[in-house]
Amino acid sequence: MKKLLASSSLLILGLAAAPALADDLAITIYNNGLALVEDERSVTFPNGRTTIELPGVSSQINAPTVTFQADGMSIVEQNFDFDLLTPAKLMEKAVGQEIEIVRINPGTGNETRETAKVLSVNNGVVVEIDGRIEILRDDNLPTRVIFDGVPENLRARPTLSVMVDSTSAGDRDATLTYLTGGLSWRADYVLLFSEEAEKMDLQGWATLGNTTDTTFENVRTQLVAGGVDANQGYNDYDRRYQEGPVRGGGMEAGNVERIGDNYLYTLPGRTTIASKQTKQVGFVDASDVDAAKKYEYLTSGFQTMANPVNADVRIAFSNSRDAGLGAPLPQGIIRVYAKDAQDRAQFIGEDNISHVAGGSDISLKIGSAFDVTVQSTQVNRRVLSRKVVETSMKYVVRNARPEPVTLTLRQSGVTGWRMETEVTEESLPHRKPDANSFVWDVDVPAEGETELTFTMRQVTR
Repeated sequence: MKKLLASSSLLILGLAAAPALADDLAITIYNNGLALVEDERSVTFPNGRTTIELPGVSSQINAPTVTFQADGMSIVEQNFDFDLLTPAKLMEKAVGQEIEIVRINPGTGNETRETAKVLSVNNGVVVEIDGRIEILRDDNLPTRVIFDGVPENLRARPTLSVMVDSTSAGDRDATLTYLTGGLSWRADYVLLFSEEAEKMDLQGWATLGNTTDTTFENVRTQLVAGGVDANQGYNDYDRRYQEGPVRGGGMEAGNVERIGDNYLYTLPGRTTIASKQTKQVGFVDASDVDAAKKYEYLTSGFQTMANPVNADVRIAFSNSRDAGLGAPLPQGIIRVYAKDAQDRAQFIGEDNISHVAGGSDISLKIGSAFDVTVQSTQVNRRVLSRKVVETSMKYVVRNARPEPVTLTLRQSGVTGWRMETEVTEESLPHRKPDANSFVWDVDVPAEGETELTFTMRQVTR
């Protein structure tokens, strides 16, 4: 029997070739770390029952989702062999068996051979040679180990073995499809903002990741953007009700292909998605999109603050056609840059977006304002009756910038399903975008301050 060699540092020098490789490969990757693989191969079927080995499948294959189809055959059983051929695995499988150890004298170059029985591979290899016990050290000395062969259940690559019953012999096209973990994609965006021009450039990258032990070569790749339910069992209550960057839902249909209620992006040409690799492919490129910097302060309830709080800095834009973008934006991180006086792009912040429909209003929080602060004071609180309470508030907005600014102050958390709230007095007019919020736009002069005062009456039903 032909022997396999390995050094004491466990380096394999030879292994058997694998049959039935993929002829055409297509992968659809979803946002949730799931992918659909369609693998077409030309397979030689003998007549009757036989086992077909399909190497090169994903190491994280979801075995219950596998389908294997070809004309004139039926499946009897299938097995997924993921115990991969490595020097360490070879030694593990040799426990209780004999191997041959070849040592070379570094001074003379003379070679000696000994037969050894492998006793253990726990935290090192223990062998028995001519009645003595030795530890086979991994110290890069010129030593190698010879095995009689590859154990039957070790594979060079993750392999799906399918026992089929074929009605006739011959070469036929077969299609293997399955779902797998370990393949994922996300959107990453680069936004270059010009405050003076109130414009931005936006580039979107599809970032593909492969954490499997399998390399997928020459693949037709598609990406699905949307919420595909894969029975993950999570509760998305917090995600739906937390404050996010999307301030107005869109109503514009994009020109991206749809599948169900999701968008399907087809990457140009073919690509190789290597094991343990991350790669990026561009899918959005827009310039001169309308955008503006905004200052916001969001508060809940009535508070007195001993110290001022920095306002939020936001970049507001719409992904509508009229604004110059006109594209749905898959979930991801938008990183924002601005040019300094030397015309160098500097990173100024980032924010996450969920899947955003075309025509939406977006307000990215990129940080806290250095020079714009807010300080609140509860001026008065009066209990008018068992069900009626009045609260008077004062907000002082200060601006240390050399130009005037407008701060949007949103007061929330003041109403409830059994409580009605109204503003009885105010120094600036408010607007009410929803049942639980009151909003004021506060204009603040350069190097100055503005006071916003109001009184709210809350009636419990």
